[in-house]
Amino acid sequence: MPEGAAISRMFAGIASRYDCANHLLSFGQDYRWRRKLAAMVKARDPKDVVDLATGSGDVAFTLRETLGPRVAVTGLDFCQPMLDQAEEKKKQRPGTENLRFAFGDCMNLPLNDATVDAITISFGLRNFEDRERGMREMLRVLRPGGAAFILEFSQPSWWMKPFYYAYLKGILPLMARMATGNRDAYEYLGDSIEKFPARPVFAQQLRDVGFAEVKAIPMTGGIVAIHEARA
Repeated sequence: MPEGAAISRMFAGIASRYDCANHLLSFGQDYRWRRKLAAMVKARDPKDVVDLATGSGDVAFTLRETLGPRVAVTGLDFCQPMLDQAEEKKKQRPGTENLRFAFGDCMNLPLNDATVDAITISFGLRNFEDRERGMREMLRVLRPGGAAFILEFSQPSWWMKPFYYAYLKGILPLMARMATGNRDAYEYLGDSIEKFPARPVFAQQLRDVGFAEVKAIPMTGGIVAIHEARA
């Protein structure tokens, strides 16, 4: 796994075009994935939510729209250019008074123990420099009974595999270069997806660090999944 500093530099280089690339490369499915994630969080009726690896803030904004102003939403990221994008978007959106963005490293979260009802992270855990340490940090800051919601790439269903990997390895890097000017970042994306554990294996990793009641919901032919894990 690359060092955190290298990951931060990579995302800094594509920050200004990150949203456009996500919508294009997922064929707009990223909107649906975020809405499903936010609906699952809402079902837990949290008082506060922290979105880790928030990037340009799309998940945080979806949480705000879904949960309403009474729920405090905080987006944390360790890439300042991505946070700058989130702040610019916030200025253009009304009703975001109870939404804030701040610098935060998932390896050492700037949060006290047992202070958060829900944690979300979308397509960020795969990039952790130390996955076990990051998951333990998530568990540390959750209140007893709180939950983590992890939206991440997963292993596709058997019928999807040939089409998906052809796209991931051949087409996606070319489209990414046109969208962002940076093909390398999305070649890394393909490699990291292939190396990420299958849903049952990742669910067991969550249990191993202390999470309970872990369940996975696959979407879009299994290419992504939301893992919900209770503290």
